Amino acid sequence: MYGFEALTFNIHGGYLEAIVRGYRSGLLTAADYNNLCQCETLDDIKMHLSATEYGPYLQNEPSPLHTTTIVEKCTLKLVDEYKHMLTQATEPLSTFLEYITYGHMIDNVVLIVTGTLHERDVQELLEKCHPLGMFDSIATLAVAQNMRELYRLVLVDTPLAPYFSECITSEDLDDMNIEIMRNTLYKAYLEDFYKFCQKLGGATAEIMSDLLAFEADRRAVNITINSIGTELTRDDRRKLYSNFGLLYPYGHEELAICEDIDQVRGVMEKYPPYQSIFSKLSYGESQMLDKAFYEEEVKRLCLSFEQQFHYAVFFAYMRLREQEIRNLMWISECVAQNQKSRVHDSVVLIF
Repeated sequence: MYGFEALTFNIHGGYLEAIVRGYRSGLLTAADYNNLCQCETLDDIKMHLSATEYGPYLQNEPSPLHTTTIVEKCTLKLVDEYKHMLTQATEPLSTFLEYITYGHMIDNVVLIVTGTLHERDVQELLEKCHPLGMFDSIATLAVAQNMRELYRLVLVDTPLAPYFSECITSEDLDDMNIEIMRNTLYKAYLEDFYKFCQKLGGATAEIMSDLLAFEADRRAVNITINSIGTELTRDDRRKLYSNFGLLYPYGHEELAICEDIDQVRGVMEKYPPYQSIFSKLSYGESQMLDKAFYEEEVKRLCLSFEQQFHYAVFFAYMRLREQEIRNLMWISECVAQNQKSRVHDSVVLIF
């Protein structure tokens, strides 16, 4: 019942909520980012990070460092924290935490299938997979020739199985089909997660509905922009949009017929929450759109910590930590490639 979570929430969720709020206090601050942006080498970055919670993970790494090493070790920290929370969680929180990883599973499936299509080495692909999205039979994905085989041989035993019902076809896998598969799976996953959160009710349902609706709308915009000028028909494009969110259903109808970025902008400016995002961009520009969306998402994720006795803080923490790793990757790449002038371009400050 909404408003009465405080009576019973702490019986099972109190310890973990305290843990996740403690983790949140370890996120890098604006001062940390300022220091990192002034680094001259990757070893300088390692030195600055040694004073943060990433210190123990990087301390035994020899010089010269690589960007991939920094990202790998920072991701390992996130994975360790996630596993600690998952082992302590009881239902329904444990299921909620598992839902958070399904997006990474989808990305891993797509990465392996695309890599196999381009004849890349499976072991090399497995190393690039996100550790939160690993499952037992992931290496055997390489043998599948079409969607039906992919499902029958591998995915039927994974949590992604229910999401595959919409995209099982006998068509051979090519780049276009794989991208459609990714978006169809994401649509089914977001809708399923949304229904699960609605079932939980209370503050969790209220806050997660807002966060997932934003994610669904962002994907709708990205699908529209990426499919402009491709052979994807309007109906096919429409089928890839999630059936919830602020843009559902009328915004989706308008996005499905957009032919260029300025038409997308025209549709989005009718919705006040998204007006501020598009006002930051000049006409015809889409390069900075991702950063504008990330900034809006970070703002919403931070706000979820303002309320207590709900599960959205776990989702918010995982997303904020992932954004932090993206920031560190960008800064490290800029330093490694001597592009210091661009270091602030893609960094999204969290607190």
